[in-house]
Amino acid sequence: MKIVFFGTPQFAVPTLEKLLNHSEFEVLAVVTQPDKRRERGNKLTPTPVKAIATAHNLPVWQPERVKKDTETLSKLKELDADVFVVVAYGQILSAKILKIPKLACINVHGSILPKYRGAAPIQWCLYNGESETGITTMLMDVGMDTGAMLQIATTPIGLLDNAQDLAERLAAIGGDLLVETLLKLERQEIQPIPQDNLAATYAPLIQKPDYALDWSKSAMQLHNQIRGFYPNCTATFRNNLLKITASAPLSSVGDGDLPPELQELLHRLPDLSNTLDKPGVVVSIIKGIGAIVQTGEGFLLLREVQLAGKRPQSGWDFVNGSRLTVGEVFGTGS
Repeated sequence: MKIVFFGTPQFAVPTLEKLLNHSEFEVLAVVTQPDKRRERGNKLTPTPVKAIATAHNLPVWQPERVKKDTETLSKLKELDADVFVVVAYGQILSAKILKIPKLACINVHGSILPKYRGAAPIQWCLYNGESETGITTMLMDVGMDTGAMLQIATTPIGLLDNAQDLAERLAAIGGDLLVETLLKLERQEIQPIPQDNLAATYAPLIQKPDYALDWSKSAMQLHNQIRGFYPNCTATFRNNLLKITASAPLSSVGDGDLPPELQELLHRLPDLSNTLDKPGVVVSIIKGIGAIVQTGEGFLLLREVQLAGKRPQSGWDFVNGSRLTVGEVFGTGS
């Protein structure tokens, strides 16, 4: 099966590698986003997908706008591919491009469709506190993730999973599911299933205001925001911005949801239940672990934070380094 691969970030790499290492598939070329300049040194950095494609001596095309690039369109037609595979490419394909391959254009999407169509399904699924997510392979049409579904693979979400953890797991699942999907499609063993548009939800691009932590929210809401939009959620501390990169809600969860080293904290909550401070106030400091903060409902343990210009540090190192005391207040981020 002759394939053209469209993809850009690390999430797409495991799928490309699966195709490259499978005897039934031949990757003819790769289409990815243009290289970007990074802050340090301002050097152009290739996309993760380009790096893999270059290592395998594949043709790589990087149009600014693929659906308006006539040269890329001509090249795609000349390849006479059976399938276009699209994984987190970052641009919408035109109807003309979708009609080029002999069999289909297939997308590997990071959610259980029709939930979380759009650009950031992993992040919003965590933000909304889902207990399960997965990968859907689907036939592409001109809509935003609206095509008929081919196969679905699911995975549970742990309480402390963040967007990076989940993306790595889903990326591996996606590679395996795509291989299975392509083989079954070639043997005509798959019946596409139309999506229920009435059940659809959307996962839009994340905006800067989404990162701001508001301590009047519940501990669980804040925790889901921190892990969903990892590692960018911000609060203020002593009039400076502070990223909170890992947390744990210490209420409304069962002992089994927390790792062993944190389960003991739940047994200390009765002592804190008589403490009712304003949201954002440090109500306790647990030696060797970190600070516990009052929220609008329940308590939030700060497991990892990052000061501006510094590397991430454990909650306990932050307590020691800043000489944090009970009664200090964290403010809303920006």
